[in-house]
Amino acid sequence: MSSTQLARAFGRSTLSLGSGRLALRSASTWAKVAAGPPDPILGVTEAFKRDQDPRKINLGVGAYRDENGKPYVLPSVRKAEELVISKGGDKEYLPITGLADFTKNAAKLAYGSDSAPLKEDRIAITQSISGTGALRIGGAFLQRHYPHSKTIFLPTPSWGNHTPIFKDSGLEVKQYRYYDKNTVGLDLKGMLEDIKAAPNKSIILLHACAHNPTGVDPTKEDWKQISEAIKEKEHFPFFDMAYQGFASGDIDRDAYAVRQFVKEGHQIALSQSFAKNMGLYGERVGAFSLVCADAEEKARVDSQVKIIVRPLYSNPPVHGARIAGSILADQGLYNQWLGEVKGMADRINGMRSELKGLLVDDLGNKNNWDHITNQIGMFAFLGISPQQVEKLINEHHVYLTKDGRISVAGITPHNVKHLAESLHKVTS
Repeated sequence: MSSTQLARAFGRSTLSLGSGRLALRSASTWAKVAAGPPDPILGVTEAFKRDQDPRKINLGVGAYRDENGKPYVLPSVRKAEELVISKGGDKEYLPITGLADFTKNAAKLAYGSDSAPLKEDRIAITQSISGTGALRIGGAFLQRHYPHSKTIFLPTPSWGNHTPIFKDSGLEVKQYRYYDKNTVGLDLKGMLEDIKAAPNKSIILLHACAHNPTGVDPTKEDWKQISEAIKEKEHFPFFDMAYQGFASGDIDRDAYAVRQFVKEGHQIALSQSFAKNMGLYGERVGAFSLVCADAEEKARVDSQVKIIVRPLYSNPPVHGARIAGSILADQGLYNQWLGEVKGMADRINGMRSELKGLLVDDLGNKNNWDHITNQIGMFAFLGISPQQVEKLINEHHVYLTKDGRISVAGITPHNVKHLAESLHKVTS
């Protein structure tokens, strides 16, 4: 029998003889795994790193940077971590739903100390692996237990990870209108029409504040209309609140939509993240909660949340929760943190104002740039074309995503002039 016949007989792709022994080599088990598409944000960062021009600016990173473009650890977080370490705590497992002192105060931060569901002990809450984990738990819970629909409607556009999170949870994902390219603002009319056109009792995802990626938020009056439309159709609202305090610098203002919906009788689901507002990116601190009818219902919901969490990751990490929990529980640290998170928000809003001022007042750009200061939070949509984005990257070394989204945190006093001049050149 020939070598080829031997290979076929053994179901192998190749056969080689060496060292006096017959060696059979099979095709790899993963030979047919297709390459996935590159991450658009990571692609921006990789291109930025390859660029050798000293003027280069990276506006793709979704993390806060200080005025020198460096990662920033909040002083309150440093103090809280020192406090945690000084207590000499153990490294034992947390309960499935996490650190109780943290989740209790996380709920208070989100819903408000005067919240009726909080006072009546009817908010089921679990610590999660940041906001992503909270959304994933929520998606799985709704897929398993929400009796009316397995379809969730997301705003167009939305955070890029929302769709895969909910699809992987087993939900069908659809969209509603949100962003108006013509006004570079909110398409409230289209949003309300789509919410009212969705099948009764659908799941509606809402960004509580600092909409990602557009930075376009509804006003208080807009939120009231949105609430009425959702109530009219008996939809279920699921809030993603990743930027409380970080958006406006005011934790109560940023939680307005969540608290207003609860006051109006909605039984909401809520995802919270402490990555942005405490700078705890790598600690992965978050929470998922559901408003229940009473304490007995809360206990049943809580038991089912545990059943979802247990096979996902068993229980959450302890160190970051202790840091966040210490800040939320200690009045001195809490007040210091409030000042620091306002400082971060103020720096970002200051960069928005400076960029607009340079474009309009200094450079005399004739386009309307009001949206730069009307938008809020870490991200902004510049309202420019893909061709203009390409020019910014290739000719001016300004790196951003193809849709014209920038991270305002990447703008500093050192690079804002170059950014303004570059924008002026590609839009004039």
